[in-house]
Amino acid sequence: MTSSSHKDVVQRQFGDQASAYLSSAVHAQGTEFALLQAELAGHQHARVLDLGCGAGHVSFHVAPLVAEVVAYDLSQQMLDVVAASAADRGLDNIVTERGTAERLPFADASFDFVFSRYSAHHWSDLGLALREVRRVLKPGGVAAFVDVMSPGSPLLDTYLQTVEVLRDTSHVRDYSAAEWLRQVSEAGLRVRSHARQSLRLEWTSWVERMRTPEAMRAAILQLQQAMGEEVRQYYRIEADGSFSTDVLVLWAER
Repeated sequence: MTSSSHKDVVQRQFGDQASAYLSSAVHAQGTEFALLQAELAGHQHARVLDLGCGAGHVSFHVAPLVAEVVAYDLSQQMLDVVAASAADRGLDNIVTERGTAERLPFADASFDFVFSRYSAHHWSDLGLALREVRRVLKPGGVAAFVDVMSPGSPLLDTYLQTVEVLRDTSHVRDYSAAEWLRQVSEAGLRVRSHARQSLRLEWTSWVERMRTPEAMRAAILQLQQAMGEEVRQYYRIEADGSFSTDVLVLWAER
């Protein structure tokens, strides 16, 4: 059996699936895009960091409004997809950079905005990454985080983390709102607001997107059926495995 670091697992999980994330409805659509765009109104000279950019959907939505967007991700294949799609869209102010969230290769106070969407649950150290976000933000700069959120209840949390890691071994943790608020504050950022949204996950596309092995798919479905009614009702689990989960939208300032 070969050993690998978490960084290796993340790159393996997402590298070959980069194009699937570009066309994923979950990642390409969302009411939060309008919120990000509204925040950038009147900031045409701004520099934005799209932290954990994936296939680049945040970058594509905000690039027409600002001077420069840096699409940043651990997966080079993802960044290649972003660069090619940006060129197709005529977005020549998007540049790509590769690295981890916990060690950003940027100077202090070099960004006006940092946006991160559906990435933080893959980070090995959320607190360290948030401190890096504060470091690269300019004084008065704004950060927005969008990610799947744990309900906080031990029972509901245990179920969520279990199905997440069965589906995707690069998963680290979906944090509760309380955990987010504490870690953001400890990183030296001021929370401006936070809100909860609901995200519907259709079974087939959810597991196909990560190429979840059949044994893991079967385990998730079996677990769903074995859980108590309170879990099944909260996540609105359907017979085919589709379900709903909470999403946190958090705004912070340096």
